[in-house]
Amino acid sequence: MKKITDLQGAFELHNGVKMPYLGLGVYLSKDGNEVINAVKEALNHGYRHIDTAAIYKNEEGVGAGIRESNMDRKDVFLVSKVWNTDQGYDTTLKAFDASLERLGTDYLDLYLIHWPKGEISKETWRALEKLYKEKRVRAIGVSNFLKHHLEDLLTSAEIVPMVNQMEFHPYLVQQDLIEFCNIKGIQYEAWSPLMQGNIFDLDVMKELAAKYNKTIAQIVLRWDLQKGVVTIPKSSKKERIIANSDLFNFEISEEDVKLLDGLDVGKRFGPDPDNFDF
Repeated sequence: MKKITDLQGAFELHNGVKMPYLGLGVYLSKDGNEVINAVKEALNHGYRHIDTAAIYKNEEGVGAGIRESNMDRKDVFLVSKVWNTDQGYDTTLKAFDASLERLGTDYLDLYLIHWPKGEISKETWRALEKLYKEKRVRAIGVSNFLKHHLEDLLTSAEIVPMVNQMEFHPYLVQQDLIEFCNIKGIQYEAWSPLMQGNIFDLDVMKELAAKYNKTIAQIVLRWDLQKGVVTIPKSSKKERIIANSDLFNFEISEEDVKLLDGLDVGKRFGPDPDNFDF
């Protein structure tokens, strides 16, 4: 098990960059006050990792939230992603510049290809490699890449992705993909860790929450970390942002980790990386 210490703890990527293992996701957080306040609350509470994307249309608010928090930019691990319509070599470079401008920063800590788009993603990756070599981004990676997408990308990649951000929760563990990423030195990261809210309906989760005297969300997020998976729960509510970070005064037993692993039924709540139309 990777060492889990506190809210500002991190897992080390294969290039030596430290990525905080708990972050704030801002998908569906409205640009303007909602996302600004969420980012400020998270940073003021001790989070050091914020995850956005061009398609979320809230990069301006994320940048404003970071500035208004009075945090030093170098102390925030900032992530964004290139959207499908911008994939390709030149268009990715332009999209990156546009994201930086909206965020009001001159570099990113991590830039991801948002979805696999076949051959064009190889051109996108070449652009990410250029940005990385120019030190305009500290780490590069992918999102929603299954094993065959990664294998295909690696046929032409000079640099192995540092991160793969995937839908990940007890109903979609994909242990074989985690193991493939581990072998390649690709850090696994969870999006939708709470199954878009569906996790709260599971009796087994209610039982574990009672057993550990924790919330269902805290059980799942702690499970992510104990699996060595970076996690970025989304919330715009102050109380939830704080509660989601209360993960460091308990540990789930190995038996209960296996119990959660065993809930895997391959069920997605988001799009299938092999079958989407955007």
